[in-house]
Amino acid sequence: MTAALRARIDRRCAAGPFVIAIDGPAASGKGTIARRIAAALNLDHLDTGALYRAVGAAVLEAGGDPADEETAVAAARAIDAARLDPATLRTDAIGEAASKVAAIPAVRAALLAYQKSFAAAPPGGRGAVIDGRDIATVIAPEAPVKIFVTADPAIRAHRRYLELKDSRLGLTEAAVLADLEARDRRDSGRSVAPLRQAADARLLDTSRLDIDAAVAAALAIVEAVLD
Repeated sequence: MTAALRARIDRRCAAGPFVIAIDGPAASGKGTIARRIAAALNLDHLDTGALYRAVGAAVLEAGGDPADEETAVAAARAIDAARLDPATLRTDAIGEAASKVAAIPAVRAALLAYQKSFAAAPPGGRGAVIDGRDIATVIAPEAPVKIFVTADPAIRAHRRYLELKDSRLGLTEAAVLADLEARDRRDSGRSVAPLRQAADARLLDTSRLDIDAAVAAALAIVEAVLD
């Protein structure tokens, strides 16, 4: 299926970049799905959450408060997206800081232009898979493929717990669940670009899917949209 799907996307790219917008809450699997389908379809990938995590990390490293607008905006304006290393930004503390800076309108404005530019002109020229929380609603509302990835909160908490338990002694699933639910409330309740499923986005619930099945389901959605 993948080779045929790449060929169909090639034909669509003749009219402009082919963009797949993927949104969803933390630990739903959207980032891994986005990376995997970008690789399978030979498209560029942008993890927009990494931009906000980098801002949050920069504020924390400077000893600042991620909720402080002046500090967070200064960090956002100084961000160098080309030097992002998502592997170093996936700690729980940075994720929490990212959620706080993302709720600041001026931070979002500082990063908005870069994200829109990436969607309009991906580095590779063919297209892009972009994941985050407001891709289909704000960054690339005209994307031909929009997927909202979700999962039951308890399952998301279990996944995140397995990621973190070896590096955080004493961590409990209950604590991880409480943190995720707090982030969900903050992300969904913010006044600017809240987390929500776009009206024309396809829902992908990964609660009972392993990653291979989730990626296959996402590719099936892409193929269905192209039919």
